[in-house]
Amino acid sequence: MTRSKNFPAPPGNIPPPAHATNTADARPDAHNIAGDCAGDAPTPPPGRLVHHPGLLAFLMARTSSSFSSCVQAVAVGWQIYALTHSARALAMVGLAQFLPMICLTMVAGHAADHMNRRRIAMTCQAVEATSALVMAIAAFGGWTTPGMIYAMVMVFGAARAFEMPCQQTFLPSIVPPHMFPRAAAVSSSLFQAAAVTGPSVGGLLYGAGAGVCYMVCALGFGMAMLGTFLLPLRNMARARQPLSVSMFMEVWHFMRERPDMLGAISLDLFAVLLGGATAMLPVYASDILHAGPTGLGLLRAAPAMGAVACALFFVWKPLNKHAGAFMFAAVATFGVATIVFAFSTSMPLSIFALAVLGAADVISVVVRGALVQLRTPDSMRGRVSAVNMLFIGSSNQLGEFESGMLASLVGPVEAVALGGAGTIVVTLLWMRMFPGLRRLDRLDDIHAD
Repeated sequence: MTRSKNFPAPPGNIPPPAHATNTADARPDAHNIAGDCAGDAPTPPPGRLVHHPGLLAFLMARTSSSFSSCVQAVAVGWQIYALTHSARALAMVGLAQFLPMICLTMVAGHAADHMNRRRIAMTCQAVEATSALVMAIAAFGGWTTPGMIYAMVMVFGAARAFEMPCQQTFLPSIVPPHMFPRAAAVSSSLFQAAAVTGPSVGGLLYGAGAGVCYMVCALGFGMAMLGTFLLPLRNMARARQPLSVSMFMEVWHFMRERPDMLGAISLDLFAVLLGGATAMLPVYASDILHAGPTGLGLLRAAPAMGAVACALFFVWKPLNKHAGAFMFAAVATFGVATIVFAFSTSMPLSIFALAVLGAADVISVVVRGALVQLRTPDSMRGRVSAVNMLFIGSSNQLGEFESGMLASLVGPVEAVALGGAGTIVVTLLWMRMFPGLRRLDRLDDIHAD
């Protein structure tokens, strides 16, 4: 199931990560941030969050990008299935998005640590808007082909590979520590709200044609680019280093020395790789539930609805006890919900199973986000975030590829059910392989070392 690819550090009592930095991004309108973040100054009162410089621009950029990506996913899935009526074609969409991501991950992480993060993100958003506009023109002209869709998805995957590691560093850079928990909670809520409304709106818009969906996507990515441009980022000088094998090995050694972090990320990869049912949603909406494009939008929105409910619960009651045990229980629940969805022929039951799946996913995302963001120094945050995004992307896109290819051999119901069972098996194995992660207790004790 598609994950929340840029879920911020969990709200509550968790201390925020250090501010991200980058000389090329310095702007004169960030004059108040340095004073807010001074270590010796007393903690200022909370104040009104919406008046903090740059936060509204960040929220606009992130929410617009998320919303547009969700609308585009509905359009791509329904259009490719309408053109081919092939589960294998749906699998190829996931593979087309994954290949550029795995090829560019470390290059993108290195760029995020040593180049202008804002400029990288804006360039990627411009590429995403342009590709969506080209697809809209093709759809209106009636000359869209499966090959064009695969090419657009590959371009989108390459752009996201560079955009996401940079975007993950923005919130710690523009919000001082005393405001970070509330800002993270607001950002998470809006991200999940976009994940809920995007698929539903995409399903409704598809009734007017795929071209309308792509036009809305182009506009949304353009708004994301504008929001990124308006960010007032505080940065300090950092020496640039050339791209080399040693830079990759530094990240590898860093993660090997932190088995809890490696276990959480790899559990996410293998569990969702096996349990991902996203690729089969067009098949279920069209051939099993007979719900049409509007039903496809509801199915895609259901996991996000469960995720919103779970995220709001964590705003009220942070996950700060028995975090590791809750994470493993949540991943096992993810697998059970996938099996229930696989055999469901009822639209309400399918939506409920997907909502439970999305809620369970949030617990894993919260624990993983705390381990990755709070244990990583800023000098490596771009590269570690890129690796994290690769694992998330692998679980999403390769999960779609695996489900689609297996469905073409044994059928969609059997493929999704086997994936859910595999998720449960992986959970049991990881509990044995990473006992430290299983015993992880308080997330607010996590810090960079």
